[in-house]
Amino acid sequence: MFDGQSILITGGTGSFGKQYTRTLLSRSKPRRIIIYSRDELKQFEMQDEFHDPCMRFFLGDVRDRERLRQAMEDVDYVIHAAALKQVPAAEYNPTEVIRTNVNGAENVIRTSLDARVKRVIALSTDKAANPINLYGATKLASDKLFVAANNITGKKPTRFAVVRYGNVAGSRGSVVPFFDRLIRGGSDHLPITDERMTRFWITLQEGVDFVLKNFQRMVGGEIFVPKIPSMRVVDLAAAMAPNAPLKMIGIRPGEKLHEIMCPRDYAHITLEFEDHFVIQPTIRFNDLSVDYSRNALGECGTAVDPDFEYNSSDNDVFLTVEDLNRLVQETLRHCAGSVSPT
Repeated sequence: MFDGQSILITGGTGSFGKQYTRTLLSRSKPRRIIIYSRDELKQFEMQDEFHDPCMRFFLGDVRDRERLRQAMEDVDYVIHAAALKQVPAAEYNPTEVIRTNVNGAENVIRTSLDARVKRVIALSTDKAANPINLYGATKLASDKLFVAANNITGKKPTRFAVVRYGNVAGSRGSVVPFFDRLIRGGSDHLPITDERMTRFWITLQEGVDFVLKNFQRMVGGEIFVPKIPSMRVVDLAAAMAPNAPLKMIGIRPGEKLHEIMCPRDYAHITLEFEDHFVIQPTIRFNDLSVDYSRNALGECGTAVDPDFEYNSSDNDVFLTVEDLNRLVQETLRHCAGSVSPT
């Protein structure tokens, strides 16, 4: 569906944007891939890696609606990946995070509508479900904006959806490269916030593939959630450094023991498909009459149990230490292979 099309990725110089670009170029022949981000060094490094003639690089911030409007001209598909994501930093700098994650989301919506973009997918996070930190709260607000945007499209073709998943193994700021740096640096221990902590696990490529698939599935208004395994942080530490002692440092500001992707309060509007869940809109759209139990690919979903909650602590699938050891090695090899030349 991306052959001959123009795709814009906000925050495109991040881990997701780069892997998404690699995947697009390997599987399709887009007319343009527009990388929109505010970091000139990362753009320079990405240009050094990607030499396809379809590549375009726009310096700009999602806070700047006029610059977004220029970048969005003649664009068919948008992936909104730009966000301020560090939980403790968000607690200390709330205004800045709101301006990027909430106001920026609204700017992406408005400019997508103005440009008559076909489909927009916004990346979300498990922290947006029952949020206890500012980052999660801003992403919940962003999710609500993108879902409700389907109600203001009028006669325009633009449709909006959201993809929500957990921590991405190997992404910038995730625990795997953090532990790896400590191990390589000769640290005599690994810091653990709490021995009970669990997290969902998804690889960068799995996240990219899930977004690609949902561009085909989406009708508009869905929050897509993949079925992915959980892991215990202490098991991850054991997989990466089996002989290193663990030091409990306490939960950081805004951090949860466990993450949720489908809250129990949304069970009445949650549908289960073979490899994912869909949280249906809480509102009715004026111009869309949609049966979300059957998607655009013909896949069929069923209502979940009224008490259902998709929680990292009681997931059906947990990764073992052996699983994690194998996946960590794959992740670190991928990270090493994707470093831009200097």
